[in-house]
Amino acid sequence: MDPMVAALSNFRRKKYDKCVEICTQLLVKQPLDQAAWYLKMRAMTKRVHVDDIDGEDAMTEDLFDENAVAAAPRPGTSMKTTKTLPMRPVGSAGRPISGIARPASSLQRPGSSLDPRMKTARPITSQSARAIRLGTAAILSQSDGPFIQVSRLNLAKYARDPCLAKPLFEYIFYATGDARAALELAVQATQANEFKDWWWKVQLAKCYVALNLIRDAEQQLRSALKQQYHVETFLRLIRVYLRLDQPLSAAEVCKSALEIFPLDVAIFTELGRLGEALGDIPSSVKHYRNVLIQDATNAEAIACIGVYHFYNYQPELALRYYRRVLAMGAHSAELYNNLGLCCLYSQQLDLVLVCFQRALDLATDPLIKADIWYNLSHAAISSGDIELALNCLNLCLICDSNHASAYNNLAVLQHKLGRPLLAKSYMMTAIKLEPDMPEPHINLEFLKSKI
Repeated sequence: MDPMVAALSNFRRKKYDKCVEICTQLLVKQPLDQAAWYLKMRAMTKRVHVDDIDGEDAMTEDLFDENAVAAAPRPGTSMKTTKTLPMRPVGSAGRPISGIARPASSLQRPGSSLDPRMKTARPITSQSARAIRLGTAAILSQSDGPFIQVSRLNLAKYARDPCLAKPLFEYIFYATGDARAALELAVQATQANEFKDWWWKVQLAKCYVALNLIRDAEQQLRSALKQQYHVETFLRLIRVYLRLDQPLSAAEVCKSALEIFPLDVAIFTELGRLGEALGDIPSSVKHYRNVLIQDATNAEAIACIGVYHFYNYQPELALRYYRRVLAMGAHSAELYNNLGLCCLYSQQLDLVLVCFQRALDLATDPLIKADIWYNLSHAAISSGDIELALNCLNLCLICDSNHASAYNNLAVLQHKLGRPLLAKSYMMTAIKLEPDMPEPHINLEFLKSKI
């Protein structure tokens, strides 16, 4: 089989490593083979490509952020000051715990340029500069150096080539992570297309977001929407407003998008996440139900609705949703932990220990193991086995020595066993770890009144 045909076949079957290997062999024989150069560039981009819409956190803290609108926003207009429901736990950022772990900037594909890594120095070519034309010098492929020397590219020339400009931009942005060079190429291409190509305006917005120029990204996305309605453009504009901590503006963009794409799952999902961030859980669940109407296998919507029913004292309904996720093939420590809690509170006691045992077998993170042992202590308390509950809480503290809730529950159990001084010590530790948690303060006042 012809090597180029084999490379194309591997590319279509998503065997990008094999495709890159074949293209590299072709470039060794002919360093200026533009077809092999193009295909290798596409394969290397696809290999490390990430969904950068969901790949970044919406909320970022920066003391020198020039995009801040107000230090004390009105209630309900900021996600930084939102008060969540008292019976639903919150994460470290103050948001209510949702039913699924969403992508974040710290969870990126290995090998992606979005995570910092060492760069190799530009090698010196052995050929004379006069032997190679200026336009083709940058695509000279060498085995001991970088695939494309971006600094030597004639970006104005490639920006005018509609076949090479877009894949070259994606390679620079995703594979090399050079947002400034990608921005320069996008500016040149936008000018070459007389500012009439909406796709390039979206790419300009991506570069501006990467460089933390949020207001410039907003202008580009607004301009792109005037030329072409696209779901990705709406989603990126929503993310821009979330970076600016303007959830109401993000909600308006979602409503405008639904007028054009009335059944789009991604827009409903964004509305559901906005409801969670603002503490409006019933509205969030409503939008997640709309997601399930369109996509009955959406794991995020199923899990978030299950969380809602569990914290509204409906463990039987929550169990149905979590069993649905389990039937879809998901197996994780968090899922089995939630199944165990639902079985415990719905009085299906024969399945409680089985689910928690499975969760412990799958858990690898010490923090997750700590939460599982903490939940297992509740199962022991409900069955009246105080010694087992003490052992579970001690194992929880072994996995996570900063677990304030475990210290509080240990204090309560020690008080029941007639050890008030030890109980007071545990309560003081819980207050020191989490001063805002109300239970240790209430328990400590009660203990002082009894001593």
